[in-house]
Amino acid sequence: MDRGKIPDLAAWDNKIYVDLKDIIKENALPFLPAKSVVKFRAVCRDWRFQISAPLFAHNQSLSCHSTSGIFIQIQRGSPSLIPIDANSCGVPDPILSFLPEPVDIKSSSNGLLCCRGREGAEVVKELPKSNANHGLVPAIVLLFESSLLNFVAEYKIICAFPSTDFGKATEFDIYSSREGSWEIAREICFGDRTILPKSGVHVNGVVYWMTTDNILAFDLTKERSQLLQSYDTHGFLGTFSGKLCKVDVTGNIILLNILANTHSNTMQMGSQIKMWSEKQTVVLDSEIVGNVARNYSVLHVDSDIMVARCGGRTYSYDFKSCATKFLSSEVGICRCFPYVNSLVSL
Repeated sequence: MDRGKIPDLAAWDNKIYVDLKDIIKENALPFLPAKSVVKFRAVCRDWRFQISAPLFAHNQSLSCHSTSGIFIQIQRGSPSLIPIDANSCGVPDPILSFLPEPVDIKSSSNGLLCCRGREGAEVVKELPKSNANHGLVPAIVLLFESSLLNFVAEYKIICAFPSTDFGKATEFDIYSSREGSWEIAREICFGDRTILPKSGVHVNGVVYWMTTDNILAFDLTKERSQLLQSYDTHGFLGTFSGKLCKVDVTGNIILLNILANTHSNTMQMGSQIKMWSEKQTVVLDSEIVGNVARNYSVLHVDSDIMVARCGGRTYSYDFKSCATKFLSSEVGICRCFPYVNSLVSL
């Protein structure tokens, strides 16, 4: 700095403010849920244009993956959204009343819902009918993941169904939004088993379903199926730390097991390698739930939260804060689906 020259402190402070504004705009906004981001359009004209740009919506869908709410599905009732934080997350119509008919949610993936009309047809973006017979309660799993290099929002729907051409076998029907059609995979999984249609979950390109005997896995890339050993067929499947998670409940103790090795059953005798490894034990806060020993049923689990039901009341458990939160006392809740507040559109 030249001696005797007084710096322009006002201009210097203004430069710091501008730089901080740009840092927030470029590095913080894309990580926020859509409801929060929309509010920031009122900050200034520059932010409004930034948030309204398709590229920003694409980046936000890549960056924001935290579960922001839970859609609960009620028997013989309309689904509704319960936000994890009502101030920052939510949708304009949490009961989906804009749909042309009442629906049942079948699957969800990163903010996209796959619904089935009560009269049997998918709605909003109607899908073509498949040549395969999926049954009255189809085992559907929705896969919707944003890609860094692909700006077109694409998704797939995978349905495992009993084969009509081969007795005691399971086939796989795949819908691709890119192709706009269903195609039955070449893979056929033989064996007499019943798939639990509401148990499907997708993890890293592989779809898993609980069956009455074990766990059925279908690799979308290789189009190959595999049966995984499961000692308890009454567990619940979810995701945790980017891996398949199986939840087992004993009384009020919830145990999370992570899929560690899918080929442990092919190891040599005496091998210490196990298919499942114990990850975490969860006990909900007795001050929230109550001290009475009860049996829990788990409705959802991912790396962010777990949703469990007990005594006609539904609770969430935050894995980061270890906090238990009461969600709903709605009766007849049979399923729940995670929702991510994203700006991406189809």
